[in-house]
Amino acid sequence: MRHAVAHTENVENNSFTVTDLLKICTHCERLSKKDLGVRIPRPLGNGPSRFIPEKEILQVSKVDARTQSIFEDAFAALGRLDNISMVMGFHPQYLEGFLRTQHYLLQMDGPLSLHYRHYIGIMAAARHQCSYLVNLHVNDFLQVGGDPKWLNGLDGAPQKLQHLGELNKILAHRPWLLTKEHIEHLLKAEEHSWSLAELIHAVVLLTHYHSLASFTFGCGISPEIHCDGGHTFRPPSLSQYCVCDIANGNGHAYHHDDLLGNQEVSGEVEVLMEKMKQLQECRDEEEASQEEMATRFEREKTESMLVVTAEDEECVPSRDVSRHFEDPSYGYKDFSRRGEHVPTFRVQDYSWEDHGFSLVNRLYPDVGQMLDEKFQMAYNLTYNTMASHKDVDTSMLRRAIWNYIHCMFGIRYDDYDYGEINQLLDRSFKIYIKTMVCIPEKTTKRMYESFWRQFQHSEKVHVNLLLMEARMQAELLYALRAITRYMT
Repeated sequence: MRHAVAHTENVENNSFTVTDLLKICTHCERLSKKDLGVRIPRPLGNGPSRFIPEKEILQVSKVDARTQSIFEDAFAALGRLDNISMVMGFHPQYLEGFLRTQHYLLQMDGPLSLHYRHYIGIMAAARHQCSYLVNLHVNDFLQVGGDPKWLNGLDGAPQKLQHLGELNKILAHRPWLLTKEHIEHLLKAEEHSWSLAELIHAVVLLTHYHSLASFTFGCGISPEIHCDGGHTFRPPSLSQYCVCDIANGNGHAYHHDDLLGNQEVSGEVEVLMEKMKQLQECRDEEEASQEEMATRFEREKTESMLVVTAEDEECVPSRDVSRHFEDPSYGYKDFSRRGEHVPTFRVQDYSWEDHGFSLVNRLYPDVGQMLDEKFQMAYNLTYNTMASHKDVDTSMLRRAIWNYIHCMFGIRYDDYDYGEINQLLDRSFKIYIKTMVCIPEKTTKRMYESFWRQFQHSEKVHVNLLLMEARMQAELLYALRAITRYMT
């Protein structure tokens, strides 16, 4: 199986499907081998995600014309349709803005050269050992003329990029430690200094790829077929079985793991909906004092530090990934185990809407607007459904998820009652959220399956979009506040 290239006339007539874009039958492989004498790789995994059945992902494009159109445009522009886009295809409204923003950051006019942009993407993804993103951008880095020597390790890259390593490290794991002195170090490094515009571009790229690494692990994104770990040259083990049958729905039936637990969690959705209803009634009856609201925030922030994320075994990064960053022992877990205190960041003092947005737009025109639209889309996206229930207002639940992530980063909204979080987010969900946001490389399929077991995969992908964007905004707030303090 190999990547297919569609004919131009097919693109114009919108006459092909996602399956046509991605797969060529094993019969075609045999012809290629016979005629050309070349070895054709075969994908190791079943589809774009290890967590979500391939058939369910591919079905989206067959029933949603908008999703198919977005996929076709992405394929025409990039020559590929990556697995991240395939999974995000559950939510075409979001995917469209995501691809537009990412394309602008990587391809359009901006302060940084193209090879710098991809190298920063490599640095950011490597901090979370995300070989999927590292491999994609290694290829892109070389295609835009990047120096292969830089890929031998960060010490082979220019001093200017090496200096960015400290910012990359702090933003990825403990952004609350970022100060204006870190910014000053980058802007006043003599011949290796960054301009303010360049730094804003770099910060947006770093936060974009830190959060995208979270999404990649959170949704179990499989390696691309052309990257390490994504293919094999061994023939299929089952005779007379065409791997295209999976995409065409003719293969072995998928077994949805969630079905095993449905009886155990019967009523899970109804219980959550009832809690939302009760909380709304409490809101209408009385409002907690500011002192009580502050106390509840501090309690939730402290409890979030104590949430156990994953097994304690060490994740030792491979040389291929770790060479792109320094100090691999630095991470979120060190802070939590020492019991260090995360200072409170009041959104009323520095917010994205009132401060960060304008700073980004001023130094990197149009990007602030694109980011704002992407944040708003993820936060407000709703189909008014919960599992099989329709006409449900999910705004309370979406806000609890967003604010819980910001709470883990010490960010507080004065007008939010953090007592709602414990009512709406159970322990298994909190474990998944914290792991996916803080130590994404430790996210497992078991964690993915253990929360919201009655919900659809599309709803879990929606959760991952919320987590990704909330994390990106949290990192951006700390970085932009430090830059603002330096400027004033």
